[in-house]
Amino acid sequence: PHLFSLWLFLCQSTRLAYAFLLLPSVGAIFDESAKKDDEVFRMAVADLNLNNEILETEKITISVEFVDGNNPFQAVQEACELMNRGILALVSSIGCMSAGSLQSLADAMHIPHLFIQRAPAGTPRSGCPPTSRGHSDDYTLFVRPPVYLNDVILHVVTEYSWQKFIIFYDTEYDIRGIQDFLDKTSQQGMDVALQKVESDVNMMITGMFRTMRVEELHRYRDTLRRAVLFMSPATAKAFIAEVVETNLVAFDCHWIIINEEISDLDVQELVMKSIGRLTLVRQSFPLPQNASQRCVRSNHRINTSLCDPKDPKAQTLEITNRYIYDTVLLLANTFHKKLEDRKWHSMASLTCIRKNSKPWQGGRSMLETVKKGGVSGLTSLLEFNENGTNPNIHFEILGTNYGEDRGRGVTKLGTWDPVHGLNGTLSDRKLENNMRGVVLRVVTVLEEPFVMVSENVLGKPKKYQGFSIDVLDALSNYLGFKYEIYVAPDHKYGSLQADGVWNGLVGELVFKRADVGLSALTITPERESVVDFTTRYMDYSVGVLLKKAERTVDMFACLAPFDLSLWACIAGTVLLVGVLVYLLNWLNPPRLPMGSVSSTTLYNSMWFVYGSFVQQGGEVPYTTLATRMMMGIWWLFALIVISSYTANLAAFLTITRIESSIQSLQELSKQTELPYGTVLDSAVYDQVRSKGMNPFERDPMYAQMWRMINRTGGADNNVEESKEGIRKPTWGRFSLSGCRQASLVSACWEL
Repeated sequence: PHLFSLWLFLCQSTRLAYAFLLLPSVGAIFDESAKKDDEVFRMAVADLNLNNEILETEKITISVEFVDGNNPFQAVQEACELMNRGILALVSSIGCMSAGSLQSLADAMHIPHLFIQRAPAGTPRSGCPPTSRGHSDDYTLFVRPPVYLNDVILHVVTEYSWQKFIIFYDTEYDIRGIQDFLDKTSQQGMDVALQKVESDVNMMITGMFRTMRVEELHRYRDTLRRAVLFMSPATAKAFIAEVVETNLVAFDCHWIIINEEISDLDVQELVMKSIGRLTLVRQSFPLPQNASQRCVRSNHRINTSLCDPKDPKAQTLEITNRYIYDTVLLLANTFHKKLEDRKWHSMASLTCIRKNSKPWQGGRSMLETVKKGGVSGLTSLLEFNENGTNPNIHFEILGTNYGEDRGRGVTKLGTWDPVHGLNGTLSDRKLENNMRGVVLRVVTVLEEPFVMVSENVLGKPKKYQGFSIDVLDALSNYLGFKYEIYVAPDHKYGSLQADGVWNGLVGELVFKRADVGLSALTITPERESVVDFTTRYMDYSVGVLLKKAERTVDMFACLAPFDLSLWACIAGTVLLVGVLVYLLNWLNPPRLPMGSVSSTTLYNSMWFVYGSFVQQGGEVPYTTLATRMMMGIWWLFALIVISSYTANLAAFLTITRIESSIQSLQELSKQTELPYGTVLDSAVYDQVRSKGMNPFERDPMYAQMWRMINRTGGADNNVEESKEGIRKPTWGRFSLSGCRQASLVSACWEL
């Protein structure tokens, strides 16, 4: 009996020892900010330890360490500690910086390393720096597929036929990730701008308003009509809310947000905050059509809280969480396969600090079994190709239509994958023929060359023509609507009065007496607060209109090429040279024939010098050497003077010089002799009034201008219409402020 008891004890001890050797242990290293990765990792291990079909008697044990994602040394140190305890595989969910160090360590110690790339702060992924892949000693398997964001966004912007847009990226995103995309867009002739979005979006937008001029802000608004956002959902929400709040975008804008990590909740919030059209590109995971099979994967049932789309925990799952769960499922199936094939290699305690440390002998066999395996889990299908990367990735493209109502419905526009490319149509159609039978009432203000009255036949309605009318006709033909047009009763563009009521064209729209306003109307913050504007089609600047100086007939205009002092010098030079010639000839008289009398007198010398200066010659011959040298120099001088005079005279006769003493608004405000004004209730009038009267933002220049413009209540210096303002400077000494200078036309109209 004692021998039998001893035999039973030995058998039980041997069985326990063998079970201990078969106890699979998995090490994990997570970023210290990714607590949810650890939660899902432990949940997956708990689910699989309850699954007797995969692991009958063996139970997976785990060892988890958290590291700083930007500290590769700490990651290696913790990994060495895990290997010293004895692990069959290493799972890591960290950034590229630490992953490279773990990859080298796994290659040296022959420990299968399943790497799940984690982007910082939810930003889009950038591909990790290239490593030497394809060698037999590569023990790192890339669980997340390669980064395809460049390929997807290139297909999308090409499908939309975008040629000019701006890319926004947040501070955490590695801009090197889109270098390939920028190269390809440059080859296709696209105009792409880049701008980094700071963490404090409000301060960034405020700084832009403080440093940019009005013209620059208008151009910036045009740039924002087409934008691509490479940023985390949280930053995208804050950025969109801020630009919408500050009226930097209008309802004709179209933005694309691309990020693998966009949840359904993020989609709803982004659509609620945005205006215009919004396109979202995110990674998707195909689900079984049968709802009852969504949590069942062949020999394993996934935790309902993770696979049910209606469960709150499943709705907040990050992509790394999904890949971590499937990684544990893959390792469990690998351990099951090794046990079935009886090719189990027991764990060994590895010391990676020493120089003569030996790698794990069973590492190669375990790695090959993992690479040959494949599981269907939360990420659909997880498997590896020969290079150790997961080739299975799918993107879905969601979008909204153009509209002013926030919270619009989101539709699935298409899908994209590396094998089939883009599947679906993204045609950018925001205008449809859906206004048949609609009659719009259009209010306008006459202003050449935009809106003008054509010749009117007696008894017939007025006909209008002009650039803006042509645009309205084109829209009418395309959309199918008809319109009735009339002029604003007070012929004003619109200004907020002291009683809080809008007048002019804007007032007609505010009181809904008109559906559309059509004119050369300037976009101002005050007007934008009550009406919506289309995209502006002209840039302009404020100028000053002065009466052109009248040309007068001057009988001494021939003297204009030279200054009076220069003429005096020339006359003095003629007298001086005449005296010198006379003296030289008198001191050294020429030899004359017998009986001849010398004609060299002071008068004749003066006449000779003057005649040669005006290129008419002279009658007195001078034959002495000294006199001829003197005259040669004089002729050269005369040639230069006459040539300069001729050139300047030709310029004076062909070019009318208009000299104005006023070159800017600053110079206009400093002088008081010339009265000036602008169009009443125009944008310039409102701007001068607000800046000149505001005690907190009082500008000396605008204060002086307002005193001049508002003299006698503004009746003397201001005009009701710009046409009257153009005529007024021609009547006398008056200047009109508010003349637009544009590339399309050169005229003066309401600002």
